[in-house]
Amino acid sequence: MDWTTPIDAYCERLGPGLWAEPVNALTNAAFLVAALAGAVAALRAGLRDRALWVLIALAAAIGVGSFLFHSFATPWAALADVTPIWAFVALYLYSFGTQVAGVRPLRLVFGTALGLVALIAAMAGLDAALDGAAAVLNGSEHYAPALLAMLVFSVLLHRRHHPLAPLVAAATATFALSLTFRTLDAPLCPALPLGTHFLWHLLNATVIGLLLIALVRGLRPGR
Repeated sequence: MDWTTPIDAYCERLGPGLWAEPVNALTNAAFLVAALAGAVAALRAGLRDRALWVLIALAAAIGVGSFLFHSFATPWAALADVTPIWAFVALYLYSFGTQVAGVRPLRLVFGTALGLVALIAAMAGLDAALDGAAAVLNGSEHYAPALLAMLVFSVLLHRRHHPLAPLVAAATATFALSLTFRTLDAPLCPALPLGTHFLWHLLNATVIGLLLIALVRGLRPGR
């Protein structure tokens, strides 16, 4: 595999080059703002929880990795982009699920595995039924597990009348909107040459900020 092969995946990019996606690249600063907001909230709450601080670091790493991808647009940069994203998703799912939502670890792992199998089967069926739905979604289907997990947490917290339910619900709705803009980047390209991917960055950074605040508020003081 050639790790330096140019990748043209988004509307703003018109060709190879270091600065071919300036808006998509620069809007990744929003992830640094989200990480900073999480760090400030954690410090004010006096939290020392290791997982929380790793998540804050990963939030910043998401911004750096995405900046690299939208600057260089190569396979190695794509790896730098997706690795911190999925590390954040996995660690947040476990941390919030076990420490805030009160889900037992084994039940969380089993439920996650079962949900992934069902989701993969559903996406495969949709792709076959719609003759290439995955291509239309432009990779957004990869984030369906994260959206599903957030929906489950939202429903679970709502049913328990948990004080964090509105915050998690807001993060879930924002994530659904951000995925919509990510998906529409290519279809709307003829009308919007800049594309809509930069809105995915801004809204997704908002989601991460909300999720970090929710975790901070859910953890016991002094942890």
